[in-house]
Amino acid sequence: MYFKSAVLLVIFLQSFAIMTLASDPDPVRDFCIAGTASVINSLQCKNSSAVTVEDFVFSGIKLPGNFSETGLASKSVNVNVFPGLNTLGMSFVRADFETGGVNVPHFHPRATEVAFVLEGKIYSGFVDTDNKIFAKVLEKGEVMVFPRGVVHFQMNVGDTPATILGSFNSQNPGLQRIPNAVFGSGIKEELLEKAFGLNSKEIAKLRGKFSPHELN
Repeated sequence: MYFKSAVLLVIFLQSFAIMTLASDPDPVRDFCIAGTASVINSLQCKNSSAVTVEDFVFSGIKLPGNFSETGLASKSVNVNVFPGLNTLGMSFVRADFETGGVNVPHFHPRATEVAFVLEGKIYSGFVDTDNKIFAKVLEKGEVMVFPRGVVHFQMNVGDTPATILGSFNSQNPGLQRIPNAVFGSGIKEELLEKAFGLNSKEIAKLRGKFSPHELN
């Protein structure tokens, strides 16, 4: 029952975000179910006569996903996996945290995020462009907003697993993890040495940890 209430709350918050912070183009029809052969930015609409209620339902976040070595399991619900979101300017994520689990500093280039704590206690925050941090421990039932494009993070500081439901005002918000972007993208080693005061051995270790094959 609480999960259903939480989902309704997030949907309400998402609706508010769409009206006030919309970043995707306004739709020109009631809906446009993305065709299976479509690609982002050139999505073709499914024939309306073939649309059913199942096109507006997604069941892929009933359970947590696979946990990473940081203790995080996240399941994104965007237009890539839920074609019914096409042109509606919204998407969703379920994030589960093991005890001590971390969602590393990251940002979404195309969306503001509203995060609702479904279960647990989460240290949550963001850093603005003046390098000022806004962070606190959120408890079950609390909501925090992360402005579009700012670096933000979460960590489970409770004694039990935690779950967050997040909504975005874009059907494809994008995700850039800071450690992976810096050490897993092939930036010239000399630059990283000068920027972070690291030696080549330390950089090689970090590159091994955050190289693309570790991003699954």
